[in-house]
Amino acid sequence: MSASLVIPDADLACSFVRSAGPGGQNVNKVATAAQLRFDLLGTTVLDERAKARLRILAGQRLTGRGEILIVARNHRTQEGNRREALARLHALITRALLVPRVRRATKPTRAAVERRLAGKQHRQRHKQLRGSVRNED
Repeated sequence: MSASLVIPDADLACSFVRSAGPGGQNVNKVATAAQLRFDLLGTTVLDERAKARLRILAGQRLTGRGEILIVARNHRTQEGNRREALARLHALITRALLVPRVRRATKPTRAAVERRLAGKQHRQRHKQLRGSVRNED
């Protein structure tokens, strides 16, 4: 994790299952896919706002028990998949720790309003000129 945030091992659980990824016949014998579980509800290192943002970012990876489940199966070794799962969790937590800037409502400037109205008048005149031509006989 980052220098200021250390996730305790009690909040993490890593298990290995058989993978459908690369590995040929070896894939049927060796459990190399990593399943990393992060206890979001029970962790004490994140405040409630960060937990709420992380819950939204996790999406379908959030289980009914309040855990984030990350499955990594791109590598042929347990260690490679474990490192990838930890990196993906790190990226999720880093995004959740960023506090979004508050949007302040603004109104358009007077010049912008005048430009918009002038453009509307210009289009109105342009369309009026498209009308039928009167024959003055």
